[in-house]
Amino acid sequence: MTLYTQQDKNVRRTWFLMTLFFVVVIAIGWVFSQALESPAILYVAVAFSLLMNFFSYWYSDKIVLKMSGAKEISHENNRELFHIVENLCITAGLPNPKIYIINDPAPNAFATGRNKEHAVVAVTSGLLEKLNKTELEGVIAHELSHIGNRDILISTIVVVLVGFVALLSDFFLRFTFLGGRGKDRGDGRAQVIMMIIGIVLAILAPIAVSLIQLAISRKREFLADASGALLTRYPDGLASALEKISQYQMPLQKANKATAHLYISNPFGRKKISSLFMTHPPVEERITALKGMEI
Repeated sequence: MTLYTQQDKNVRRTWFLMTLFFVVVIAIGWVFSQALESPAILYVAVAFSLLMNFFSYWYSDKIVLKMSGAKEISHENNRELFHIVENLCITAGLPNPKIYIINDPAPNAFATGRNKEHAVVAVTSGLLEKLNKTELEGVIAHELSHIGNRDILISTIVVVLVGFVALLSDFFLRFTFLGGRGKDRGDGRAQVIMMIIGIVLAILAPIAVSLIQLAISRKREFLADASGALLTRYPDGLASALEKISQYQMPLQKANKATAHLYISNPFGRKKISSLFMTHPPVEERITALKGMEI
């Protein structure tokens, strides 16, 4: 698979995900419009799904940065980090992204934004403290590869859409079990439908979150590792960085299931997660692949 093939594939995946979200919300709206005998509900669902797609495209990166507690820094705050990013961007042919710092001892990093012209690279304070310059270059090159491969838009949009699935589940359950029961037959039927949808969403939401994140593909991490190693011409730098990052046992203070797939490594530390629902490939496999590269 070439870089351009991967870029086109990510663009198609983004449109597919946004279209799927649009269809699902309208379908739910149609069910409720039939149950409550109110066509207005369907119109609201259409408008809402359009609004959410628009919002997730233009503002999802800002939401991610807010959720992670990231703060933008200037050149004067960390000259070495800025120079590393600038030099690698020149090599990669990318515009300089904004740089954010997350005040957290856990070493980690992610990239976000809707395109390469509006990209952001965020690193934790722990990453800057624990990695040497060569290792840091490897991590930054990995994140810049996500930007070059157009991974960042779909990865960032997923955060908003996945979060909305969880909110829908919570809304249905609260409405069903805390709301008053309908007095007439129509309201009773609506309550039964909402109860069924609420229970189904409550059960499926966590699974849907994981499957949507996995649909982005763990392969993108291998591709970003390889692209990053080619960018620095030194695979051992990133391999050493991944080894250090994986050895840190504590999770990020603001680790979140919705944003977990964005990070270069699992943000939950050494917490055991079934391999079926891991958003990242095993670190050992990534390190082996990097050390086996010939550049």
